[in-house]
Parts: sequence; structure tokens; C-alpha cells
Amino acid sequence: MTDLSPPRRPVQLRGRAFKSLVLAPELPLPDWFADLDEALKRSPTLFDGRALILDVAALEPAASDLDGLLAELGSRQIRVLGIEGTTVSLLGPGRPPLLVQGRPSSTIEIPAQPEPEVPVAPPEPATTSLTIEGSVRSGQSIVHPTGDVTVMGSVSSGAEILAGGSIHVYGALRGRAIAGAARNPRARICCRKFEPELLGIDRLVRTAEEMGNHLRGKAVQIWLDGGAIKFASLD
Repeated sequence: MTDLSPPRRPVQLRGRAFKSLVLAPELPLPDWFADLDEALKRSPTLFDGRALILDVAALEPAASDLDGLLAELGSRQIRVLGIEGTTVSLLGPGRPPLLVQGRPSSTIEIPAQPEPEVPVAPPEPATTSLTIEGSVRSGQSIVHPTGDVTVMGSVSSGAEILAGGSIHVYGALRGRAIAGAARNPRARICCRKFEPELLGIDRLVRTAEEMGNHLRGKAVQIWLDGGAIKFASLD
């Protein structure tokens, strides 16, 4: 009899790129973990939904030290997807895979404490602008470290904007917005409808839980004043 069944398709491998954050522990580790715990207290959702890579180049750990480091991170609900800065000989079953040839991207710093107000005004940084026609969808990340970002639509939950200057959203801001990432404390965030998951200016961040609900759904501007993030209605 003639076999009329369709031919089997070969196994396909597809390439796909994702953005990730890199954790780079420094010695002494107890002090580094103390700073990490303080950052998590201020921003408990900072690592939610993010791919995390562990860079251990500064530690030169033995295998047992690497297991302890992974255990400490796991106790803080921080899951590591890959490790860089070490050799294959230090990795084994049950450990994340070794990653090589990663390309650096923008850096987000979380300070141990708010910096005091400096009486001398910093110089105005040179900026360029980026305009997004339409909305930023969930899962998208817009990074523009050299200037302002304007979104003509909305920023969905799960989306992220990081700008060296200010951020202007003509629709609803429901995702994450970090302005002044180029060390610009004069940066501002303005939106037509205030429903963010996380906000940041310069090196200060606030989560939705820390902002309260009194401005939710309103047109709002956000700025930095005296080492603290301020909020005000635009209506």
C-alpha cells in the first residue's frame, strides 16, 4: 500500500533576543547583600518579571561559594537564568548555564540612601528627543539615555521607558518609567492618566505601593526636590 501520510517536519530552532539585568556582587559579600536588601525594601517589585544574569567576575568563587551565593539570592526570590565571569569547570548540574559575549546596555543604580540636596545647580545636560507615535505595548522596553522621550499614546502595564531626560506620556502611564537616567535630577515625568507600576528620577525609584492612590487616574507631573520624588496634579 502507498503511504499517504504527510512528511514529518524537521525540528526547528529559532533565535530570539531578550533584555536582561546583570547582578554583579562585590566583596565583602555581607555588605553587598545588605545594600541589596535595602534596595528591595524600597522597591520590592524591582526584579519582578525580569531576566537576571549573575556576573561573578569580581569574586573568583570556588564551587561551594557559588552554591552559597545562588542560595542567598534564591532566599530573596531572585532567580538567576545564567552566569558569566567564570569558567565551565565551576558550573555543573543544577546550576545556571555559562553565558559569554554579552553586550553591555544601560545601567540602573539604586542608591543606599537619598543623596542630600546640593546647593550648586548641576549643569544642564545636552539632550535629544525621541517621539513614539502610538503606544508602548506590554513587554516593550524603550531605552533613550541621551534625552527626552515623548509617547503620543499610552504605556501599557509591563512596558518600560528609560530616558536620560524627561518622559512625557499623552495617554495613560501604567508601566515603568525612569527619567533622568543620565544623572539628570532636573528631569520630570508627566502623564495624562497616572497608573504606574514603578517610577524613577535620577537614582531614586518609587513603586506603586509607595505612591498611594490619591492621584490615580489623574493628569500628574513628577519631579525631584531635595532628594525626594514629588507628585502633583496637572488638572
